[in-house]
Amino acid sequence: MEAAATEYGMERPRMKKSPCLYLMPSTMSDGTVENVIPSTNILLASRIRYFIVENVRTARRFLRRCDPSIAIDDITFSVLNRHTSPEEIASMLDPMSAGHDMAIISEAGCPAIADPGADVVAIAQRKGYRVEPLVGPSSILMSLMASGFNGQSFAFLGYLPIDSRERVARLKEMERRIQNERQTQIFIETPYRNNRIIAELTKALPGRMLLCVASDITGERQSIITRPLSWWATAKYNYDKIPTIFLLYS
Repeated sequence: MEAAATEYGMERPRMKKSPCLYLMPSTMSDGTVENVIPSTNILLASRIRYFIVENVRTARRFLRRCDPSIAIDDITFSVLNRHTSPEEIASMLDPMSAGHDMAIISEAGCPAIADPGADVVAIAQRKGYRVEPLVGPSSILMSLMASGFNGQSFAFLGYLPIDSRERVARLKEMERRIQNERQTQIFIETPYRNNRIIAELTKALPGRMLLCVASDITGERQSIITRPLSWWATAKYNYDKIPTIFLLYS
């Protein structure tokens, strides 16, 4: 294994007692933290002093919800978002070289899934640090579980293109993959466009195709509905400004 690591330019794995980078899921709604975050995660959150986060304000709020006694002012936060330079990312794990455990907290749900945290995880793996994913909510998996769609073959596509031509082309490609590969297609939209994307889907794709709209997962307003697009074309709904994920199948 050491030879293979050297061949690929990777650093030799460290001892098992090396510092750990914890991938700490956060809540996806304002529901009770204890209902979706395991107690072991909460205990870890209370002892770790170095966090990599998308948004400091959101992360501080999440940690306070986990344990109000956490000394937030004693915690060091590094911000990782789409504006972070590669040079900044590389230095974020410096506390681990000094023996400290660290954790990544996503804005919502699981870190490193449709999330810039994956860049830090890749560096930690190259350096031979322990990386431990923690149990927690994932809108992708939870919506797929409740949709009734194919859970053996699925693709998460993130955001659809903004350009109308590219958008329609992406939808047609999704339709092809559903029909030819029986693959569930999963994507998200900017919350204020949720209603608009449903209307677009009903016009661009066959009415028999199934659409699952999963909204405010784990929250008080949770709604997960699977219906044909022909049903959605005349349905009354309002998902605007509510975290929502969309799934297509046939």
